[in-house]
Amino acid sequence: MPEVLFRVDLNKPMEEQEAPGHNRWHPDIPATVSVNPGAVFRIECKDWTDGQIQNNDDPSDVRDVNLNRVHVLSGPVWVNGAQPGDVLVVDILDIGAIQGAEWGFNGIFDRNNGGGFLTEHFPEAAKSIWDFHGIYTTSRHVPGVKFAGILHPGLIGVAPSHELLDRWNSREKALAAQNPNRVPPLANLPNPHSAVLGSLRGAEFERVAREGARTVPPRENGGNCDIKNLSKGTRIYFPVFVEGAKLSLGDLHFSQGDGEITFCGGIEMAGWVDLHVDIIKGGMAKYNIIHNPIFKPGPVDPHYSEFLVFEGISVDEHSGSQHYLDAHIAYRRACLNAIEYLKTKGFTGEQAYMLLGTAPVEGRIGGIVDIPNACCTISIPTAIFEQDILPR
Repeated sequence: MPEVLFRVDLNKPMEEQEAPGHNRWHPDIPATVSVNPGAVFRIECKDWTDGQIQNNDDPSDVRDVNLNRVHVLSGPVWVNGAQPGDVLVVDILDIGAIQGAEWGFNGIFDRNNGGGFLTEHFPEAAKSIWDFHGIYTTSRHVPGVKFAGILHPGLIGVAPSHELLDRWNSREKALAAQNPNRVPPLANLPNPHSAVLGSLRGAEFERVAREGARTVPPRENGGNCDIKNLSKGTRIYFPVFVEGAKLSLGDLHFSQGDGEITFCGGIEMAGWVDLHVDIIKGGMAKYNIIHNPIFKPGPVDPHYSEFLVFEGISVDEHSGSQHYLDAHIAYRRACLNAIEYLKTKGFTGEQAYMLLGTAPVEGRIGGIVDIPNACCTISIPTAIFEQDILPR
């Protein structure tokens, strides 16, 4: 087993860990450990809510979750020799659940506390607990399905520079100002409430807490991309913006459907990740890896060969109004079409919604050029169901 460089106690909040992690992006958050290029090591992670969701049948913890707390990340890891302009190479070698915590959760957030992709249709909180059986998972809250997971970190990234952080905060502030009273908001702006900033204390803590970017969206540093194929065997190439790169990760998922549509998405879990790191000197300019990371997926993937595929087009489901090549609306319509169909097979709307967020469903942009309609699809593996779900 690789050396464990970051340990977590699941009974303690992140700021009380032996080496506290963080839940904001800022270049001045101190690294917790350092490694040399070529190192192989293990990082343990709490679930993204810092243990707020319990293994029970009561969704009130999802309803009342403190979203200023998320995402709690393990790290930063300082990579010796990494300089701005380099590319940090990260290999995900293996991922697993922490012993004694072989379960995860999925949730529909309340519209007034986070919401989700289909929050207008599912405005109230709901929760499903998923038990792990080796590579498979089942849920007492979504009965009749069993599927193989594709474990991955929903969030992995490097620290931004001060210049990049300022750019993030400026553009997201401008976006939020377009509709400041929107629920959910257009962007999650810096908020010092419930900030965890590693070993920072005093005035320095207060400054970074005011400036630090929320970890909610993906950005140029990687971050919360929620790409289910970032699983074991994957190699990721990160642009480096600060000395040491300052790699952090968390938000581990046992499984997830493309889009992570419930937002409290995938099957959230506590766990560990084994990593290998290296550096390509001057890699940002050499390969034009400047604006976002790139990655090569690993060879591990659940083997499902038959799917039921639902289409959606860019026509608003409420008004019936036509939109121009709007893939967001088209994907939403595909998801809604799938949910309405699954309701005819005995699932509630909430169960079907959570199933699309947790099972290894495939989301695609089928067409993005045939004006005025974009066409998106969502493909559900038929083998995950105990019953025959095809129309007869």
